[in-house]
Amino acid sequence: MSAQKPRRGAYVIDTTRDTLGEVMDHIDGHIQLRPLNGGLEWDASSSELRPATAAEVRAAKRCSGGGK
Repeated sequence: MSAQKPRRGAYVIDTTRDTLGEVMDHIDGHIQLRPLNGGLEWDASSSELRPATAAEVRAAKRCSGGGK
């Protein structure tokens, strides 16, 4: 991802985990992410992230039951 940090609430893909997460905060140079379906947050470096596509977000919401 570019040097610019993703905004809070943005959906990104953590490329090291191949996991979609929602940006919750920026802490000590890391981006704190939360799984779309809830659960434990994790930290990632902005260099490990890329923006999620609209299709990836829709698919994740369907899988988590959020797209009912």
